[in-house]
Amino acid sequence: MKEFTVNQARPLPVVLLLDASGSMAESGKMTALNRAVEEMLATFAGEPDVRAIIKIAAIAFGGDVRVHLPLLAAEEARKSWRPLVAQGNTPLGATLTILRAMLEDKTAVPSRSYRPTLVLVSDGQPNDEWRLPLKELLESARASKAARMAMSIGADADVQMLQGFLHSSESKVFQAHQAHDIHKFFKWVTMSVTVRSRSATPDKIAPVDPRK
Repeated sequence: MKEFTVNQARPLPVVLLLDASGSMAESGKMTALNRAVEEMLATFAGEPDVRAIIKIAAIAFGGDVRVHLPLLAAEEARKSWRPLVAQGNTPLGATLTILRAMLEDKTAVPSRSYRPTLVLVSDGQPNDEWRLPLKELLESARASKAARMAMSIGADADVQMLQGFLHSSESKVFQAHQAHDIHKFFKWVTMSVTVRSRSATPDKIAPVDPRK
């Protein structure tokens, strides 16, 4: 008799880096961000896990840096999500250091995982030293191969820093000028991840321009 091997679905990590600084309380930005994340989690929870199991984590930075949502399968992440509250300043450097540690943790992100998707959202200027942590992140094995997406919110966001996170002239920062643009960005992120999860080659990543 022939033996058949059943291929087990592999994790596809998605890590959200979410600005929760005090300025996000203005103009409905935080409300829009919370709703957009909730919709994304609901969509991911409905995705079949034949080839890839979408797992989501969220690191919030506002006043301090905290893992707001540990890396969980989509349905569990949807149930565990709690809305962010805007407060404090913008410690991006510490956020990038925590992200690198999370990606390098083989318990959280096993070696068999597909390339992660990293999403950075910010409406302001970092208040700590972020250049070295960004360099170390981009030079790390997993982050260097990840799909990276970024959104600036409002006129005060540091678009140049966000473009540096993408580290590609072909990929562009999505610029949200109004709160409803935040929803558009997360719809784009959701589509990008679900297309990868359904693909025969989930590790294939192409530079994308969300403005198109």
